[in-house]
Amino acid sequence: MIVVGIDPGIANTGFGVVRRRNGRLVALDGGVLRTRAERPPEQRLADLFSQVEELLDRHNPDALALEALYFGQNVRSAFAVGQARGVVLMAAGRRSIPCEDYTPQQVKGAVCGSGRAPKEQVTRMVQSLLVLPEPPAPDHAADALAVAICHANHAPFRSATLRAQAPDARVA
Repeated sequence: MIVVGIDPGIANTGFGVVRRRNGRLVALDGGVLRTRAERPPEQRLADLFSQVEELLDRHNPDALALEALYFGQNVRSAFAVGQARGVVLMAAGRRSIPCEDYTPQQVKGAVCGSGRAPKEQVTRMVQSLLVLPEPPAPDHAADALAVAICHANHAPFRSATLRAQAPDARVA
């Protein structure tokens, strides 16, 4: 199973790609998709869409996991993140790739065992779980890898639960 994790943003969208191989998670790719601030929003979103399409074409994932939208103090920022999420969802939808949302607390809990873990602990645990020689950087890439790990660890349980509820249902 290959999972693409996404930490959405209009300026910087983190991505992480993991694969479950022989019961272990392996990092296949990670980084940040960037758009140029001087471009108008519609062009930035089109640029992001193209980059996400390339990413999905390159890795042909079984699932895509996104960090859920968090409404903090900055509503303008939340709208931009929501627009970026929509672009990512559209790219996945065009390829019929199933998508799941995870809150930051769910991701931290899945990776660190505590939904209140600090960012540095999440990065160290991602490094450890994926047996990376160095901590993943930048933060957006580390966060996206954590989202992918969260989904990869939840997907088998979720799939089994849904099969038990509806034996004819297919789940990624």
